[in-house]
Amino acid sequence: MQKPNNPIQLFKVFMSNDAITRTQKVLGSGYIGQGSVVEEFEKQLCEFFSNPNVVTTNSATSSEHLVFHMLKRPQKRRFQDSSPTFDNHDWPGIDDNDHILTTALTCTATNWPILANNINLKWVDADPNTCNMDLDDLERKITEKTKAIVVVHWGGYPLDLDRLAKIQEDAFNKYGFKPIIIEDSAHAFGSMYKGKPIGSYGNICTFSFQAIKHLTAGDGGCITFPNDHLVNRAKLLRWFGIDRNDNRKDFRCEADVAEYGFKMHMNDINAAIGLGNLPEVQSLVLKNHKANGQFYNEALKDVGGVTLLESNSDRESAYWLYTMKVERHANFVKKMYDANIMVSRVHERNDIHTCVQQYKSTLPNLDKLVQEMICIPVGWWVTPEERQYVVDVIKSGW
Repeated sequence: MQKPNNPIQLFKVFMSNDAITRTQKVLGSGYIGQGSVVEEFEKQLCEFFSNPNVVTTNSATSSEHLVFHMLKRPQKRRFQDSSPTFDNHDWPGIDDNDHILTTALTCTATNWPILANNINLKWVDADPNTCNMDLDDLERKITEKTKAIVVVHWGGYPLDLDRLAKIQEDAFNKYGFKPIIIEDSAHAFGSMYKGKPIGSYGNICTFSFQAIKHLTAGDGGCITFPNDHLVNRAKLLRWFGIDRNDNRKDFRCEADVAEYGFKMHMNDINAAIGLGNLPEVQSLVLKNHKANGQFYNEALKDVGGVTLLESNSDRESAYWLYTMKVERHANFVKKMYDANIMVSRVHERNDIHTCVQQYKSTLPNLDKLVQEMICIPVGWWVTPEERQYVVDVIKSGW
């Protein structure tokens, strides 16, 4: 294949014809807020995740805000059950002196909601073999003040959830509570861990339906929870603390609000886009992302100057990103751009920003990793001819 006239893109929006048709129907219906279409989208997502406890929101960032708000220990009795539980272990709650352990290698949408909820964060180093959290470093940094852990499935490659659960159990044995695990799964829609979809392992998971994700709803997100107690509370909090079905004095006036909430709900327009796209995301988008990623794994495994990331047989990446490590990073980037192939690290490390300097710590793995990591086009739009061209350009050296 010769050099393409147009760049091979790193990201592209997927929009099905059915999504357009469904959206037009909603726009002409006279009802575009949160209604029956949102409910149907949530039902479909429950089936996709094999988890009955799904709550949609207007963005993945709102999902993160909502989760961290729910984790804070209430200073007053703000909701009816003051001891919400996370399955069969006690909810620790987060006080002002506690902290959340998190990764700096992610979109700022993962960590800024922690700050917005006035919670301290503590950085954990990156695993250079996966770009996920370094679980050895996580284990070293857990203390009695660690009330939650936020992990990211970078590029869609699942973190070792069994090891993470063991670390959580060890913390319980040592401190008397299990830190709550939040899986930021913005990259991982359709990823599998030991035959089960990410979103079904008993942790809190947040997903993104932003424009360029595998499944787009135009914008939006969702949370998967381990039990219906948390679902019920989240549904109240995403709509001002009001029960939309059973909290009305009359048509517009609500009855008592026990706990104040926010305006973080999804609307029927976004849900219609999501519903229309979901079938083709399963049959086409995810299939192509995974096929392209597996092609690169084989085609690039012995290329000089390239180090591929881990790809264990017990998990299946959704390959929202295809990340690898390269020598002479700047030369590689120039070579790819000259060949009309878009590449990027995608996310800047969060810990370099001024607003988090008080939490600065030494992260030696990440320091080295960001000098080497790069992402190449892997999405549903990349044809077999284009992916071969990408490989040929890389093999030609830089």
